[in-house]
Amino acid sequence: MALEIERKFLVINDSWKENVISSSRLMQGYLTNQHKASVRIRTGNGKAHLNIKSTTVGIKRLEFEYEIPLDDAEIMLREIAQQPFIDKTRYLVRCGEHNWELDLFEGENHGLVVAELELKSENETFVMPDWAGKEVSDDVRYYNVNLIKHPYSRW
Repeated sequence: MALEIERKFLVINDSWKENVISSSRLMQGYLTNQHKASVRIRTGNGKAHLNIKSTTVGIKRLEFEYEIPLDDAEIMLREIAQQPFIDKTRYLVRCGEHNWELDLFEGENHGLVVAELELKSENETFVMPDWAGKEVSDDVRYYNVNLIKHPYSRW
């Protein structure tokens, strides 16, 4: 069973830029968002993935991800996925012993910057960077699946 334990924080300044390891432009769309799970297609760096994630609120949920052909993913995004897409640049940023994922959103979610940290356990300790502000792990408004229906620009 694949289990994701992830904490989310708003980003409050640009000092993270000093520790960027890599970046990639991601496009993702949701094929469905049901009571128990969402199904997402994501493209980036010349690859594509199908992702199935339980809709549990909080830092712990089931997640399954599979690589799929890029051409198929592009068709699914264009023809099947809910609109608008999630368009973001993801930066991998080192802080302490962990690599954080910082997402800078574009399009209708322009201006939103969220940092995510995947952990091995719910009680795992980590260094809190000075650029990380309020924790929003339990705030469903910041879930990508909800940013399609209720974009940040309309809050």
